[in-house]
Amino acid sequence: MSASISPHKLDSLLDQYPAVQCLSLDCFDTLLWRDTHAPRDIFHGLPDMTIIQRSSAESHARRAAMARGRGNEITIEEIYAQLMPNGSMADRKRAIDAEIAAEARHCFAFAPTVKLMQAAKAKGLKVVIVSDTYLSADQLLGLIAQSAGEDVAALIDQVFCSCQYGKSKAGGRYQDVLRKLKIEPRSILHIGDNRRADVEGVARFGVHTAHLLQFSESSVQRLRLEAAVDGIVHAATPNAVSCPLPHRAALSLVEPLALNPAEKLGMTVLGPVLCGFERWLKAEAQALETARGGKVHWLFLMRDGYLPMQVHALHGPHDNAHAVEISRYTAIASSLTSDKAIQDHIEREFGTDAEVMARQLLFPDDIIAALCDGLAPEDACKAVLREARTGQRKKATIRSARGMAERLVAHIQKTVSPCKGDTLMLVDLGYNGTVQNRIDELLRKKLGVHVAGRCLLLRETNRSGLDKRGFISSEHYDAFMLEALCANVAVLEQLCTRSVGSVCDYETDGTPIRRQNDIKQTQSKTRDEVQQGCLKFQAFEDGVVVRRNRESDEQNWRKGAVSVLSRMMYLPMPEELGVIEQFEHDVNLGTARTTSLFDKSHAHRALRQRGLFYMNASERMYLPAELQGQGMATRLSLLTQRRFGLPFTFRDMADATIDLPVIIADRDQAVPQLVSAMSTHDGYFLAAVPVGASRYSVALQFGALFDWFEIESLTFHKVDEFLSALPEERHLEMAAEPTMDGIERVGGRLMRCDSEADFIMVHPPQRRGKDNLMLACVFRPTVVREAEPVHQAAAQRPATPVQKELHA
Repeated sequence: MSASISPHKLDSLLDQYPAVQCLSLDCFDTLLWRDTHAPRDIFHGLPDMTIIQRSSAESHARRAAMARGRGNEITIEEIYAQLMPNGSMADRKRAIDAEIAAEARHCFAFAPTVKLMQAAKAKGLKVVIVSDTYLSADQLLGLIAQSAGEDVAALIDQVFCSCQYGKSKAGGRYQDVLRKLKIEPRSILHIGDNRRADVEGVARFGVHTAHLLQFSESSVQRLRLEAAVDGIVHAATPNAVSCPLPHRAALSLVEPLALNPAEKLGMTVLGPVLCGFERWLKAEAQALETARGGKVHWLFLMRDGYLPMQVHALHGPHDNAHAVEISRYTAIASSLTSDKAIQDHIEREFGTDAEVMARQLLFPDDIIAALCDGLAPEDACKAVLREARTGQRKKATIRSARGMAERLVAHIQKTVSPCKGDTLMLVDLGYNGTVQNRIDELLRKKLGVHVAGRCLLLRETNRSGLDKRGFISSEHYDAFMLEALCANVAVLEQLCTRSVGSVCDYETDGTPIRRQNDIKQTQSKTRDEVQQGCLKFQAFEDGVVVRRNRESDEQNWRKGAVSVLSRMMYLPMPEELGVIEQFEHDVNLGTARTTSLFDKSHAHRALRQRGLFYMNASERMYLPAELQGQGMATRLSLLTQRRFGLPFTFRDMADATIDLPVIIADRDQAVPQLVSAMSTHDGYFLAAVPVGASRYSVALQFGALFDWFEIESLTFHKVDEFLSALPEERHLEMAAEPTMDGIERVGGRLMRCDSEADFIMVHPPQRRGKDNLMLACVFRPTVVREAEPVHQAAAQRPATPVQKELHA
């Protein structure tokens, strides 16, 4: 009898086999699990060798065994004989011991399997390990004791290893196991994670078998992508394992319990990330208390700190944890209490959104409307700047800011009641620590406390000199990696926040006053489900691992969190995007504005217009989500460009060209030219034709090249804006109005040319000014015209009306 079983059902498995006398277990990925994605990832942590050398030696040893007629089962001693052909026996033994020690550091016992073993022993069953491995029985049992503890090893009565029998489970080894056990096959239950080895290879001898189904197919793909991303975001470090994914065991246990895709997203992404963050925060709080004395108060900054606080409550609630409502808006506003503070803020924000800047300066609504309504963005910004520098407005801003500061301090006192000498640990997702930058001095002076900022992701734009650290920060990653994560932090913020409006002020007693929340109820409901999934992960994670050694925990959880975040940010799964496709992001700077988290149609159009180069400058909220469906190569290009800050240009991205014949004409002359159209994306090309200051008309001679083609867009742009402008700035485009000469629009974008003389005529827009313009034509060849000899009659064909117009 064979069955597949999920890990969370292991505790009831023995009840289905009341006559069983022996529990037989596979070892790796059934009893012993690793912190890493794959077994070979451990080899990165071995001294004085590379993963390639270690893997090659194993392959060579297996081939040598087969050549000797022994099959491909080998011992670790044979592997190291290939790896170190000139090494002494003592050198090889030291290297073998180092490998087993590395395995012990990164292996642990899977708690559900241990509980099953304990239940079997309580019923009087024999417990044996049957493993396909190059380790001997003594080496494997020693590894189990080193990694999981002597108590776990003591539950095992016998160990059978393939290298000592010369056969794998799939190769019939279980027959030898039965001879040694001297137990009837129907009295044995064998469990393992490999269907071919542990089910097909064992059941044929009459043994009951159960396939331990670790992960679903989608989970296997997601974990594989996380391991792939690890190879990009983490440079190989000597003596450190690669692809640490310490959340694998908990996911295998909890993921089958997900009620819907939203919960699954919370389990698989937020669960591992915030679990690692919470572990790190506890260590930081302990270090602060030891170094400074006094009480350390955990201040979770709402709204983004909402989910981290819920995670903290699950892992160990205490009286020192508080939810405080300090937004970027109130923090900035409370800091503008001097002429210098106002001037610094203006210089920092000038050129951004004028309305946001005015609100941060605490201008009244009527003044903001008078300054900004009806003006171009640049002019509105200058108007706000002029107003902010007047003496009367400065005094009003300082007066309002001081009132905001007093009310903010009252909010802290009401919520926390700290004593002098205490530490306020501000907990936030990050990423610049703006709140701490603006209120650190205020809280120190008013309350006599120390302020310590602790963020999930920290990427400071300047060296503030404040007590500020991040779980993921410049201590661990270079600037480009941090920028790559921060570029898409909006998706993390929206999943961790709570469904209330952002605080915009406080009552005199410190009670928060919130701005109305315009986020849709459906988004709030979905977010609640995502967060519930995250909390379910925490509940299971705490008891899934049985291990002795935890020295690498912090590093493994940090690296795992970065791999999970990077994978979600740059290689999201379709079902994950389905959960958040309707999400909106609130700007949260004193305004009620919201914007879509992502829009797939935007990337579709922008890639065709500008190719992969457009991604370099795009400031989309969640650009990789928009690229889903555009191919893995496109998404990996974005990840690697952001991760390493690669200095690619438009020409670097365009590796194919088409020479498109055009005629550029004004009232005086018509000049034929070849324009080099550059490849963009999905088979499209961009032809950029200069037209001066609305001076030249352009005839695009598609008939000379194609029988059939598609036109994606025809637009005019200022030359100096086209490549410097962000692709989302469509208001800078001017639509062209083409005239077809011999070209038939068959349907949609598809065009047909009857002859090689057919072309599209485009006149420049009627506009004043001296700015030089260009015509951007995005097209895709469909059927290329075959070359034909030029006939006399064709050459003498009368000019069409449009051709006459060109030469007029």
